[in-house]
Amino acid sequence: MAGVFAYAPAIAALPFASFLVALLAGKWMPKKGALAGILATAGSLGLSLVVLGTVALTGEGYNETLYTFVDATETFDLTFGVLIDPLSASMLVIVSLIAFLVHIFSLGYMNDEGEPGLPRYYAGLGLFSASMLAFVFSSNLLMAFIFFELVGLCSFLLIGHWFREDAPPSAAKKAFLVTRFGDYFFLVGVVGVLATFGTAQFAGAEGFPALAEEALSGSATYFGFDAATWFSVLGLLVLGGVMGKSAQFPLHTWLPDAMEGPTPVSALIHAATMVAAGVFLVARMYGFYALLPTVLAIIAFVGGFTALFAATMGLVKNEIKQVLAYSTISQYGYMMLALGSGGYVAAFFHLTTHAVFKALLFLGAGSVIIAMHHDEDMWNMGGLKNEMRVTYLTFLAGSLALAGIFPFSGFWSKDEVLYEALVHGLGGSPLLLGAYAMGLTAVFLTGFYTLRMVMLTFHGEPRTDIAEDPHAVRWNVKGPLSVLGVLAVVIGFINPLPIQKLTGAPVDFLHAFLDNEASEGFLTSAHHYGELTHDFAGYSAGTLVGGEVGTLLLGAGLSLGLALAGSGAGYFLYRGAEPTRHTEKLGGIQTLLMHNYYQDEYQVWLAEGLTLRVARIADAFDQGVIDGAVNAVSSVSLFSGDRLRRLQSGIVTNNVALLVLGLLVLLGAFAALGGWF
Repeated sequence: MAGVFAYAPAIAALPFASFLVALLAGKWMPKKGALAGILATAGSLGLSLVVLGTVALTGEGYNETLYTFVDATETFDLTFGVLIDPLSASMLVIVSLIAFLVHIFSLGYMNDEGEPGLPRYYAGLGLFSASMLAFVFSSNLLMAFIFFELVGLCSFLLIGHWFREDAPPSAAKKAFLVTRFGDYFFLVGVVGVLATFGTAQFAGAEGFPALAEEALSGSATYFGFDAATWFSVLGLLVLGGVMGKSAQFPLHTWLPDAMEGPTPVSALIHAATMVAAGVFLVARMYGFYALLPTVLAIIAFVGGFTALFAATMGLVKNEIKQVLAYSTISQYGYMMLALGSGGYVAAFFHLTTHAVFKALLFLGAGSVIIAMHHDEDMWNMGGLKNEMRVTYLTFLAGSLALAGIFPFSGFWSKDEVLYEALVHGLGGSPLLLGAYAMGLTAVFLTGFYTLRMVMLTFHGEPRTDIAEDPHAVRWNVKGPLSVLGVLAVVIGFINPLPIQKLTGAPVDFLHAFLDNEASEGFLTSAHHYGELTHDFAGYSAGTLVGGEVGTLLLGAGLSLGLALAGSGAGYFLYRGAEPTRHTEKLGGIQTLLMHNYYQDEYQVWLAEGLTLRVARIADAFDQGVIDGAVNAVSSVSLFSGDRLRRLQSGIVTNNVALLVLGLLVLLGAFAALGGWF
């Protein structure tokens, strides 16, 4: 089977080739390089499906070093390699599928504008896709960090694609700087892993997760800390990068501003690349994080808080992409909640379903924006459901999946996320119960803002002239929407946990796939997952409500009830021909939410009012004291040298006179000293 896996590097190489083609020859090509990107991502998707099928059918994986650029046996090796296991094989399909559909959609979205810079745009998409795909199959943490950073660079370039305007460059810089702040911690974590274990490899008995597990079974110490404490520090450092990329509180502020980029770029960032990278990294390192219950609890609480925090801001936004942006922050909070609760499969399941319905919603929003001549304000829309039937039906499917309505995909994955948090919270972790409560509350809010968005955009009467006669969209817009619309309905059935628990039928395919020999053999993700499902990293399931099935039904019924209640409230409040701006009745609360809890203002104050002042004080100390002392010493030397230099006139008679004078002074000194002694 190594022959099949040997082609895995081509999955990332093909989009990279399209990047070069579009960049160097795009302006002379049909569609300005778009066709090269479409063909490349189609090839990546085909190869990814072959790799996924091979892993699924054989239960085998692949771990091969491609290049060693530092080989230091006594310290550590730095290598590039390919790691294929169930996790990476599944993620490769997700990324390549979304990238392929985004390339096709861009034909209708970008080329309609007749704007310059299209070769640069398609080159950016190609490099973005290649970077994320290479990140997914990276065999070690250092390689993952390199492509993690390259993903961030691509997001900077694409968010700021319309750099001649004011807002996009500012948003691109903000995204770059905020995520880079988290990545500083990640980089220190990478160095710490290398210094601690001598390797950054994810897989095998020589990988750092396996070495950490071995060290915890003994009494090893590192840099004066016991193993558990030191490993927790390393886990939290890497988590800094995760929180930046996956827009978790407090490093979430860049993501709403990133909507200034082209809408297809937003779909790619939110569904399968930039924001997904952080969650995927925790899943990839789960063999390590599973050993650290304190870190897992922190991850769960941050995730639950972010899910609720972002959902409150989505309630009042008026631009369709802004609602979706806060929705993304909230949904990735659910994934972090699952990972921290021991729900490794639940987290990846929600990552999968979210990739589908969030890409669908962003591309659907892009279709609406085309029709509205790039007006994104939902209050200027209305009545579009009859004029844009395909967009409406597919967008509705994605919205119901986002809201968690049965039987759409989001219901199955969000239900399992909350189930894992509830089970392990009942097992004796108050922090997890608090995170579960926040996640459950966010379900109601998600249903409300989602249906509010649907009603304001598509229902009622047209509220502007453009909404009465929207611009038509073509097949390259409707095609990707149709594919994703179908997937938003059916993809949840790869892991319908309630059905499996009620009937005992083996229908939870994702659990079976991720918990196979390849996962256990590589020690990459759900190591011994079957043994850890309800006794995970120190948590005990404890006494469940009515047993496991009873707890599952209670949790599912509660979350579905809240989703229906929130969705119903959104529907009834905004169903009229001329809907009322109900959120304005919130008064000061609405102002607070519209200003995003003044997080941006706080960060500006932190940068200008505190950090800049501290920097100026440090600069003054450096210039006045440290450099001042050095400069004072040098000034004395320079002054003395200048005065002595004047004695060197170059005139022979002067030199002879100075020599004679010096000789007389020496003789006089010797005479005086002789008399003294």
